[in-house]
Amino acid sequence: MELKEKITLDMLTKDSVSVLRQQFLTFNGEEMQVGGNIRNAYMNDESGREQLRKVLSDEYFNAVMAVWQC
Repeated sequence: MELKEKITLDMLTKDSVSVLRQQFLTFNGEEMQVGGNIRNAYMNDESGREQLRKVLSDEYFNAVMAVWQC
């Protein structure tokens, strides 16, 4: 069994982004979602960028910053 987290940057605009987190368990070659979806929205302002920096890996954070370039 393997537990994976999938992150989706949804509705990414120059003003905001919605981050969707989902956990999946692989058992006997079949992937099943565990728990519900967790979605958080962040605005393109100082506070939103600080919050994103804390919750996203560099890969995802840099993708958002590429769109949010000031």
